[in-house]
Amino acid sequence: MKKLFLIFLILFSVVLPGFTQPITSAEIDQLVERTMKTFQVPGMAVAIVKDGKVTHSKGYGISSMKTGQKVDENTLFGIASNSKAFTAATLAILVDTKKLSWNDKVIKYIPEFRMYNSYVTEDFTIKDLLTHRSGLGLGAGDLMIWPDSTDFTIKDIIYNLRFLKQTSPFRTKFDYDNLLYMVAGEVVTRVSGTIWEQFVEEQILKPLAMSRSAASYGRLKDKSNVIDGHAMADNNLQAINRHSMAIGHCAAGGIYSSIADMSKWMIAQLDKGKYVDQHEKQLFSESAQNEMWSPQTNLPVRTDKYNSHFSAYGLGWFLTDVKGNKQVSHTGGLEGMVTQVTLFPELKLGIVVLTNQEEGAAFSSVTNTIKDSYLGLPPEDWVLRYDTINAKNLKESGELTSKIQDEINKSLKSGNSGIDQAIYEGQFQDDWLGKVKIDQVNGKLWFHATRSPQMRGEMSFYKGNTFVVKWANRSMNADAFVVFNLDTEGKAIGFQMKAISPLTDFSYDFQDLNFTRSEK
Repeated sequence: MKKLFLIFLILFSVVLPGFTQPITSAEIDQLVERTMKTFQVPGMAVAIVKDGKVTHSKGYGISSMKTGQKVDENTLFGIASNSKAFTAATLAILVDTKKLSWNDKVIKYIPEFRMYNSYVTEDFTIKDLLTHRSGLGLGAGDLMIWPDSTDFTIKDIIYNLRFLKQTSPFRTKFDYDNLLYMVAGEVVTRVSGTIWEQFVEEQILKPLAMSRSAASYGRLKDKSNVIDGHAMADNNLQAINRHSMAIGHCAAGGIYSSIADMSKWMIAQLDKGKYVDQHEKQLFSESAQNEMWSPQTNLPVRTDKYNSHFSAYGLGWFLTDVKGNKQVSHTGGLEGMVTQVTLFPELKLGIVVLTNQEEGAAFSSVTNTIKDSYLGLPPEDWVLRYDTINAKNLKESGELTSKIQDEINKSLKSGNSGIDQAIYEGQFQDDWLGKVKIDQVNGKLWFHATRSPQMRGEMSFYKGNTFVVKWANRSMNADAFVVFNLDTEGKAIGFQMKAISPLTDFSYDFQDLNFTRSEK
């Protein structure tokens, strides 16, 4: 659910001779090893398909710092938001069988579906669920599923959508979301009579012989070769607890797969939905794929060495042109793991990179180097390029957080300037996230979210009526401001929140919360 869905960077090219032939497996080995070392990625798996065949498929490094187990082509990773293309495909199957239409209204199948504005509710179509043009803000409501994921049911999520205010007019602006893909999965459930997780396994994974893959970690039959996610916690890399999605959430990012299995998915995609199971069969129709690969929501076009003329989101895929070739791609991110799938239909080329660390620069470095070689473009040191960008971003973020910490330390030395912490204690309620309790523990204020237990941390006075909350789980990397509102008696009656670092993942949508004091 993370910001890895799209990386907007200003790219440059080096005036060097172009690739005379596609990159070799030995060169990929060297590239991946350097990438993993530069970006501190414990394990990675890379596969290439070309002209209907797998030309490279290999695992690198270790699946977990806890076990040291080696990554191979069958090692399972959470593919995260690359699951969205599978969700679009499940709906395409229902369209092909005339069980629904892309332009059917969502309320036809989910009568209780409500958006903040009534006219949006009434006109919201199946296609709108997949195109990130709802008018909701970036990652709106993701705190119902992130960093925890089991307390909010799909029923809760559908109900709470009505509390999320529009930040732009309906169908006018791209803002990436996850919750509406979960609603799309619920449409599949209600139309087919089978939960989305079972439907995708029976209608896509099984026909393609993706035998080790499953719709979620909990549904894997064999967990003997699965990665652990890894993240930086106070500048130390560590294996972290698994983000395990509940039934009803998985359509947005739940699938676990390997490069061996994902190669089969890419080959079917590049063959217009065809696959062979004793006889040639069709997963979904060519017309359905054309719809999934057609621009639905426009995106900005950046000037770069690829001479792109358009950029858009289709149905479960990002779309652009690269040196005259159509590129169909997506990325995905969960706690401790990020992934990327890139397809070039005219070249019959597919690239998949799976990793067990949160660093998107790693998969981008590998994918772009492989891509450039097949396009015959001048070589570029993508590892150096992304490492330089990362260093700049981390330096700026570090300077900001250090400045804030200095202010906190100054306040501590002055005895918090006589702050009466008791006025901030109590129970507070947000319409969609629920209750938060703020109380004193050993003389310190602590933040406890009832329905999201990982949102628990110590609060330090910053300025005015603003505190900083540092989450006890340091791998979250999402410390936040808590800004209180006071009544005429000087007692806190509510608060709002805001992420401190600009690098905070968008799924920590603190800005969408509005807490008021609750006595219940």
